Parts: sequence; C-alpha cells; structure tokens
Amino acid sequence: MAGTDSSASSRQSSFNSLAKDLELPLEKGCLTIVVLGASGDLAKKKTFPALYHLFEQGFLQSGEVHIVGYARTNLSDDGLRGRIRAYLKGASEEHVSEFLQLIKYVSGSYDSGEGFEKLNKEISDYEMSNNSGSSRRLFYLALPPSVYPSVCKMIRTYCMSPTSRAGWTRVIVEKPFGRGLDSAEELSSQLGELFEEDQLYRIDHYLGKELVQNLLVLRFANRLFLPLWNRDNVDNIQIVFREDFGTDGRGGYFDQYGIIRGIIQNHLLQVFCLVAMEKPVSLKPEHIRDEKVKVLQSVNPIKDEEVVLGQYQGYKEDPTVPDDSNTPTFASIVLRVHNERWEGVPFILKAGKALNSRKAEIRVQFKDVPGDIFKCKKQGRNEFVIRLQPSEAMYMKLTVKKPGLEMATEQSELDLSYGMRYQDVKIPEAYERLILDTIRGDQQHFVRRDELKAAWQIFTPLLHDIDAGKLKAVSYKPGSRGPKEADELSEKVGYMQTHGYIWIPPTLA
Repeated sequence: MAGTDSSASSRQSSFNSLAKDLELPLEKGCLTIVVLGASGDLAKKKTFPALYHLFEQGFLQSGEVHIVGYARTNLSDDGLRGRIRAYLKGASEEHVSEFLQLIKYVSGSYDSGEGFEKLNKEISDYEMSNNSGSSRRLFYLALPPSVYPSVCKMIRTYCMSPTSRAGWTRVIVEKPFGRGLDSAEELSSQLGELFEEDQLYRIDHYLGKELVQNLLVLRFANRLFLPLWNRDNVDNIQIVFREDFGTDGRGGYFDQYGIIRGIIQNHLLQVFCLVAMEKPVSLKPEHIRDEKVKVLQSVNPIKDEEVVLGQYQGYKEDPTVPDDSNTPTFASIVLRVHNERWEGVPFILKAGKALNSRKAEIRVQFKDVPGDIFKCKKQGRNEFVIRLQPSEAMYMKLTVKKPGLEMATEQSELDLSYGMRYQDVKIPEAYERLILDTIRGDQQHFVRRDELKAAWQIFTPLLHDIDAGKLKAVSYKPGSRGPKEADELSEKVGYMQTHGYIWIPPTLA
C-alpha cells in the first residue's frame, strides 16, 4: 500500500488533531473487530466493505488490526473471504488480497458458550502474538435485535477485554431498537445490565451521511443562518424520504415494522434533531446529545388530524403480507415543537415506498416577503434545500430578475452541488465514518439511551392507534407522489409548492 502512504499519513494526522479537540485518547496497539452475523447481507454489503475502505485509506493498519467473522454458518476462513470479495468489485486486487488476509472466521451459536469460547481464544491468541500489551475489542452486531440480549450476554461472559491489559470493549448494535417504548426500554435495560453506556454504540447510519454531518456546521458556523433559523423567518420545514421501489419480496419483514418504525422514528427524527436543536456548548459528544434530547422532549403529542398514512396498491399481493394488513408504506406526520425558537412552525416528516422518485432531503421554507413590490408571491417562496441523497447538494431558491428588457422575475438558485465542487473528493460511506468513530470512542453520532426513550415517547401512542386499527392507511398508486391527502395536509399546515420550478443538478457537460 505504498502508493497511499502519504495520503493515509495526512488523514491520520487530521484524525489525531480532531481527537485531541474532542479530548479523545489517541490510541495505538492491538485492535480486534468482530462482525457477528458475518454471513448475512448487512455484513457482506455494508460492514465488510466499510472496513475495507478504512483499511484502504490507512485508518486500519495491517500490523494492528485483526478482523473476525462469527456466524452459525459452517464456513472456512477462505469461504468467508470469497463471499466478501464479491462485494469489493472495482477495488485494487493487491489491496483486497491484503485486506482479506486480516480476516478469520469462527462458527458458533449465538446463545451457547462453546462458540464464544472459541471466539475469545481466536482474539486472545492474536493479542498475545501482537505483543502490544493492549486489547481493544469492537463487536459489530449485524444481527436481528431479537438475539441482542443473548449475544451480549455471551460477549460479557466470555469475550471482554482482559483487565490486565490496557484497552476497551465496545459493542455496535443496529436498529430497530424495539417496536415501541416498552420493548425499547426492555432492550435498553437488558443491554444496560451488561455494558456501560459508553460501551454501547446504537448505530443509525443516517447520522454518518455527509450532508447530515454538515448540518451542525451549516447552522452554527455561518452568521447568515443564525438570525434566520427560527419562527420569525421560517414558515415550515419538511424532512422527506422517498423510494421508487416497494418491498421487493421482503414484505413479511417490512410488515412487522412499517414505514414509521423503519424510517421516520429513527432516520428522519435524527435529522429533525439536528435541524431543530439549540447550539451545543461544544462539539463534545455529550453536549451535542444533550441538546438532541432537549428538543425531543419539547415535541408536542402528535395529533391524529396531522397524520396521513398510505399503503401502495399491490402491497398485500406479497404472499408473506397478511391480507388484512394496515401497515403503512407511506406516512406524513406533522411534529410541533413547544419552545421559543419553533413555536408555530410545523415540521413535516414524510416517508414512502413505491413513489415516483428516489430522494432524501430537508426543505426549509421561509415566510413570504412583507410588502412584496414585485408581486412575485405566485412564483414561490425562498427555500433552503439540503439534498441528502442522491446527488448530494445544497441550494437556495431565490427570486431573481429574468434576463431581458422587461422587469420580470423568476425563481432560480444558489447551488452547491458536491459532485461539481468536490470532483476529486471521495465522499465516505456512512458506515465507514461510524465504525471509525466507534474505534476512537466518539459517540456524538450514536443514539444515547435517554434520546432513544424520548424518540419512542413521541411515536408510540400513534403506533398503538395504528396497530389497533384506529387510523387507517389510504391506498395510493405505485409510481405516484403518494396519497393526495398528504399534499393536502402539507398545504393545510402552510407549505406552498413552487409550480414550474425544477432543480436540475449541474453537470460537467
């Protein structure tokens, strides 16, 4: 990897500087990363590729890191390596081969000690041979939440970093963290009996996305936004997630959770926190997470009349979906924050499957210009749009003079498209960033227990009403915008759609 030494050294220097600013310890020595559920889709498609990219960029060094896959499947080391290789297409063969040699495989059950004793022996043998005197152990649970308690108990019993060595044990758990307040609290209690809060990393990959991570910088490093980001200037805010495909054969699994539990209660609510929270005292993880909890606790109970649920036509044709399913594949929900900054400003959280486009974005719509001498209200309001995916961008919709002899106005934009501005920069995948954060002990992009509780307190009453059939999902056509009632709700709470304006991502052509 000589060709990447200089850039890797530069990145490591930047990493060390940031760690110092956040008062995180700068650590060296033996690191073992254990991927539990190593033969599953999440591990193959996301976890192992993320580890490879960290290795390729020099954040994981071959002399310091040991990667172990663990699952019930009967596989050899080379068998797992072959499966992973299939998801590293296009990468340098030399780097891939070097990376795969770091990976070992241990087969065992998730609820018996024999397999975890074998796993601990694999880890301990490596630590002894490394002879660094340290033992840093990271366990990534690429598993369904139903097995978290038993797996964590096995880790606690058999695989903790020995107290005789310097180091730590950290556990990454994937969402969903429960199906409601009670189950989330039960899971939190079970894990809390085994690990301290600073050992648990509840991962929500949306918090690792580049433009989500940019939100705090945008809001608090730019004087431009400081006086505007409040109820005096903002009319409404939309946080939108749209997919142009349905459940694609996974209807039975999706039906257990639905779009609110699967997308809105976690991904979109995390984005909401960063948009609505107050300025933290510092960038230290606990200061940021304190402010997120405060804004969640300021959210009023959701009103039934400010909720629209939808289910696309054909959803129940999947044989794994019950014929009487009321599970929403689309939801538009208005949140209202009871505090000085946001009183009266609706936050519209909207997510759906089988729609006419694929995108995720934040749309901050400002109030009308008072005393509008140009009579341009019909053209639409100023909007600040942050496109999270695809085609990452930020643009501000403005009214400008239309070129020509007449004094006519039209909408245009100030545009920062990442593909144009940062052509030579590789934007890291969310999982790369979050795994690296875990290694360095930075929890600011992970969900704290009290934050998880506050999030479920907002949505659990609504979910109980849906499960009880008190709120029904209306039908909508696949490939449409979703239920017309959702557009009517947005209009009712104040959103004004801009007709005739379409943002077109700039190209190099």
